[in-house]
Amino acid sequence: MSALAKSQPTLIFRLQFEPEGRIGRGKIELLAHIRETGSISAGGRAMDMSYRRAWLLVDEMNRLFKEPVVESQRGGKQGGGAVLTPFGEALITHYHAMEEKARAALADDIGWLVANLAD
Repeated sequence: MSALAKSQPTLIFRLQFEPEGRIGRGKIELLAHIRETGSISAGGRAMDMSYRRAWLLVDEMNRLFKEPVVESQRGGKQGGGAVLTPFGEALITHYHAMEEKARAALADDIGWLVANLAD
């Protein structure tokens, strides 16, 4: 395998708050889908997950922080809905900033690892 054909590792950024929970790419993606769709159910469907799974993830995030990340209204004739709170919006922004800083900080070390992969 030539140096150009070597695989590039993927940096997976996730914050563990043990035992309270964690925040990673999947939950941030779910928040983005909820923002786009205005719905926990539709946000979950966009990620091929059930409403219950999406709701449990949102509930975990809402309990993890001092402020909720999503506020929802119950369904009914008019249907329910969900919106990201200002804190939820900030969480997405800060998560992506931390992820990018981690990538930049580790770029040289990752490059060294890739250069030393077996042929």
